Amino acid sequence: MSAQPRLQAQPNVDLAKVKTYLANAVTQDLEANPVSIDQRSAAVEESLQRAYQQTRLNLPESLRIQVFHDVKDDLLGYGPIQPLLDDDEITEVMVNGANRVYIERKGKLIKTNVTFANDAHVMKIIERIVLPLGRRIDQDSPTVDARLPNGSRVNAVIPPVAIDGPSITIRKFSRTRLTIDQLVSLKSLTPAMAEFLRACVISRMNIIISGGTGSGKTTLLNVLSSFIPEEDRIVTIEDAAELQLDQEHVVRLETKSANLDNKGSVVVRDLVKNSLRMRPDRIVVGECRGGEALDMLQAMNTGHDGSLTTLHANSPRDGLARLETMTLMAGVELPLKVIREQIASAVDLIVQQSRMRDGSRKITAITEVAGMEGDTIVLTDIFKFDQVSITADDKVVGEHKPTGIRPLFTPHLEAAGFRLSPEIFGASVADILSQNRRRR
Repeated sequence: MSAQPRLQAQPNVDLAKVKTYLANAVTQDLEANPVSIDQRSAAVEESLQRAYQQTRLNLPESLRIQVFHDVKDDLLGYGPIQPLLDDDEITEVMVNGANRVYIERKGKLIKTNVTFANDAHVMKIIERIVLPLGRRIDQDSPTVDARLPNGSRVNAVIPPVAIDGPSITIRKFSRTRLTIDQLVSLKSLTPAMAEFLRACVISRMNIIISGGTGSGKTTLLNVLSSFIPEEDRIVTIEDAAELQLDQEHVVRLETKSANLDNKGSVVVRDLVKNSLRMRPDRIVVGECRGGEALDMLQAMNTGHDGSLTTLHANSPRDGLARLETMTLMAGVELPLKVIREQIASAVDLIVQQSRMRDGSRKITAITEVAGMEGDTIVLTDIFKFDQVSITADDKVVGEHKPTGIRPLFTPHLEAAGFRLSPEIFGASVADILSQNRRRR
């Protein structure tokens, strides 16, 4: 290890300088003696011990451990935010410049006391995230979508677009994937709704999950995708891969940003078009944002049943309007009525996912796309969430209820082997007995 200037012990130690000294010493040591990725953690620990001894400091043991931990987070992890990423209760980490770091815990946004040294420190963490993925972020391309090795989704924005300094938003990847039973226990939906959605996925209904930012669309997409039969060939398409499918026959596709010459980009629309040549049984698009919506609709209308995707909208009707807008973004001159006919023919079901005032996530509507009446797409609610009140501690009180209407595609479900009980759709025992008497 090359010689380092020694820090003298003093009554009031500047811990920031100590950490900087140790980090620089370890970095120089690793540059002089490169090690493999597998050996890096042990090499950092050993080098850190040597560098600390050279400082001749005698910090209290608890403080020394904390200093070592912070330095290792900076060298091996993602700096000051690494402890937040390690906390399983935190679902989102938001860095709004060097001195403002927020988290989401149990659906609530909380400001933390975590800070970076400066904007350059934030930039170093952003580069550490994107460089291994071959992604680019600079003044000419100041935004990037990426993912951490554990699958967590990352968005970074830097100046000149980010006026107050570099920004990082990390949607954390849950180590334990939620199941439909867990969503039921969390009261995101009822057992009847879960049974209905399972039948729809297996029966190859085309389903769109609609919802706002942070409402749980991707989580629900993961859960619904788990119902796809093992024998189906699945192609997933995402900006940053985060879907976790357990099926064996899965091909995962991810977008690619442009190179330094502003060439070579591969967008979602390119991948949707390419997926049609891959003999998919199911196409799962992480999110429709633009012209790929037209290609998705055409795929749904040409034999690729059972496709799944998400989009940003606050209601099923708003979801249709957004789908129309995105289809127009494809640059194809189509009359609005033709676009609506394409949507009505392609989409079977819209599942509305919402983040409630108390931070909980719920399915607030399961709505059938029931065809066209004139120039209007007909929507029929099959299940709805009725909010009754808000408690004193801000908890949402409400109930999921069937509307009593069976979907028009019920015969399709029955042909696939699903004879769902009338009670699932809200029919009472008296109604069922009355129907039986009329049949006699």
